[in-house]
Amino acid sequence: MAREFGGKHSPDGAPNNARPTPINKFRGKKAHNSYIRVKMLFFAPLPMLFAAIGELRAGQINGMLAELGAFATLILSAWLLRDGIRASEAYDARKVARKPAIPRKLFAAILAGIGIGIAAFAGWEIGAIQSIALALLTGGLHMASFGLDPLKSKGLEGQSAFEAERVAKAVAKAEAILTEMLIASKRFRDRALEGRVETLASEIRDMFRAIEEDPRDLTAARKFLGVYLKGARDATLKFAEIYSKQRSTDARNDYETLLVDLETSFANQKQQMLLDNRTDLNVEIEVLRDRLKQEGLRAAE
Repeated sequence: MAREFGGKHSPDGAPNNARPTPINKFRGKKAHNSYIRVKMLFFAPLPMLFAAIGELRAGQINGMLAELGAFATLILSAWLLRDGIRASEAYDARKVARKPAIPRKLFAAILAGIGIGIAAFAGWEIGAIQSIALALLTGGLHMASFGLDPLKSKGLEGQSAFEAERVAKAVAKAEAILTEMLIASKRFRDRALEGRVETLASEIRDMFRAIEEDPRDLTAARKFLGVYLKGARDATLKFAEIYSKQRSTDARNDYETLLVDLETSFANQKQQMLLDNRTDLNVEIEVLRDRLKQEGLRAAE
């Protein structure tokens, strides 16, 4: 029976014709959100811009200013909403996170109501009461459709607010560095290398989740989140600059070797943190058993 070639001398390098475990490129990724509804809100106010031009040609300065004011307010509302949704998604993706400093989605709803109110009263010449009612309805529908911002920070049960805040800050800072690295990798125009960077990013995000599970791991992982991650970002930025100008094979091989070493280092550190946690649990169990014996009780075997 014929079989697929893949021995130890094949490009995959798998010994004894064993196929290497394929890398799941979608691990740690979320489905892409196209923000179609939000994008539509950027186009919805365009009729007000055209109406303002018509008011200007007719010499109606007040009407023009009202239409332009409504247009600008609604555009600002859509912009705040887009950033608010992204902030909420980042908040939901983490186990430890601070609430957004600015409630963008709430402000977007308020601005949407104000924009429609201005357009209704000054542009469409609807009565004041009807305009206010329409503004309130718009704001309410906006909040019902897109929701509100997270109203409180979330941490871990049994952990102090200080520990939760410290972990949230460290993970947010490391996530920003990792995002810079991923953005720089898009300049490679090399799908294989981009995939290796994404694989490394998945390992790093796994470490983020482990730290959020147990903030005590933050001290041990600080070198990886600081020195190693910053070094990986800087190397990626430098390689992207070089590789985009000249497709150097030597530079590519050196960078790919660096990625493999970093991936191994982060994976080993994550495994070490899990082992340390298991050791801590065993110690706590032994201490509890000794305490029960001292109290004249017996721990269940």
